[in-house]
Amino acid sequence: MSATVQIAVPVAKRSQNRAWKKMKRNKSAIAGLIIIVFFAVVALLAPVLPIADPYATSWSAIRKAPSAAHWLGTDDIGRDILSRMIWGAQASLMAGVVSVFIAVITGVPLGLISGYFGGWLDQVISRITEAFLAMPFLIMAIALAAFLGPSLTNAMIAIGLSAMPIFIRLTRAQVLAVKTEDYIEGARSIGLGHHDIMLRYILPNIVPPIIVQATLTVATAIIAEASLSFLGLGQQAPAASWGSMLNVAKNYLSQAPWMAIWPGAAIFLVVIGFNLLGDGLRDALDPREH
Repeated sequence: MSATVQIAVPVAKRSQNRAWKKMKRNKSAIAGLIIIVFFAVVALLAPVLPIADPYATSWSAIRKAPSAAHWLGTDDIGRDILSRMIWGAQASLMAGVVSVFIAVITGVPLGLISGYFGGWLDQVISRITEAFLAMPFLIMAIALAAFLGPSLTNAMIAIGLSAMPIFIRLTRAQVLAVKTEDYIEGARSIGLGHHDIMLRYILPNIVPPIIVQATLTVATAIIAEASLSFLGLGQQAPAASWGSMLNVAKNYLSQAPWMAIWPGAAIFLVVIGFNLLGDGLRDALDPREH
């Protein structure tokens, strides 16, 4: 057993090194990573950046075009759009990451249990999962957010629960493929229990596809949060959110198009960034390429 462990560690390290080298050669994935890091750093530094107060109104600067005083212009009540964009990045990125975290910590254990034990338990979890998947993701998120009440926290919970069935199905499929491997039979033969086999042997081998799916789902979650905020079910005024900014901007598309251009462009760039990164991770972590 000790010899096996000593051999397995270098193999795992070599696999990680190969994945990272392949990732670095993927220019689109690196571009996506740069976009994500840029927005994340800007969001984290929002409290210390020398920008205007995102809540300060000015009746003399209502719907002003971009200028030296207001680089991205102002909104319908004179608030600086640049500062609201930066603070809105916090809400959008946090909603994407937290929602996916909720989906992963609830969906992966259920998929792991369903795929490993099978039987009636698998049937129950699978049928419930299929029922959730039969409903469009965004419609379910809107329904749950309306039921829980309008707030960013409730929106993240609604998006996370709506994305949970995706991870249940993915994890179950991966477990079904892995649990028939010889090393799983070997673990059973030396007397390891179900808990140890699932956590020490099966789960580590199904993490790569889960990471890829989580990265891609963050992009979907950001769009969902923007949609909920646009409908008034997400971030509440006067707090900034790209979706709520678009909700206000829709009334002034002809008079002040910059109010819609900047939050729309930010959502587009972040979603593209996560999709590019997810595609790069899929290629880098694909064991068939190693």
